[in-house]
Amino acid sequence: MNDNLRIALAGNPNTGKSTLFNLLTGLKQHTGNWAGKTVDLMAGTFTFKGISYEMIDLPGTYSLFSNSKDEEVARDYIVFEKPDITLVVLDATALERNLNLALQVMEITEKVVICINLIDESEKMGISINEKILMKRLGVPVIKISARNKIGIPMLLDTIDRLIKGNIPCNPYKMTYDEETEMKIEQLIPFVQNITGEQLSARWLSLRLIDGDKSLLKEIEQRLAKKDAI
Repeated sequence: MNDNLRIALAGNPNTGKSTLFNLLTGLKQHTGNWAGKTVDLMAGTFTFKGISYEMIDLPGTYSLFSNSKDEEVARDYIVFEKPDITLVVLDATALERNLNLALQVMEITEKVVICINLIDESEKMGISINEKILMKRLGVPVIKISARNKIGIPMLLDTIDRLIKGNIPCNPYKMTYDEETEMKIEQLIPFVQNITGEQLSARWLSLRLIDGDKSLLKEIEQRLAKKDAI
């Protein structure tokens, strides 16, 4: 990857994620070479207010668990490559279902922008979305757009700019679980922090350990082995 600030573009399939990617990056696209991976990711660049960005179009997924290779790729990029911002594209006509992925991303990183796409379609269906209420409850910026009709794009770009410059605070909503799970999380966090330090979200990783996410454990083992070998 180059020296541009990086934006990871995440979302469920058919949310218009690629439409937004194409709109922002235009012809400035290439196949990203992700070091140490056999997976190719589409990447593109754009400039706003004198700042250059590289946008990485992650595979469309419904979650960040290890149910498929696409989910592993999207998850690993957000977790280990640590993009400067993760932009989560949601379908305004199926917001409740799409929020599942957004909440999972918010457990991994604080630098999140929720982008509600297809607002023109939702309005035709009589669906009204109050982004200010969502922003207050989720603790991260929420922007309504229609990538196809170029609605809300200036606001989205301005929000990215302000977030990068530290002018927007992000305090993502954190999921809480049943008492037994929360107790297990608290027990695991010190051990996780001892191994990974501040590199990963100890709470999120503890959850994945409880879930028995073997693919994630294998990825962490490989990365720690490479680090020790240096």
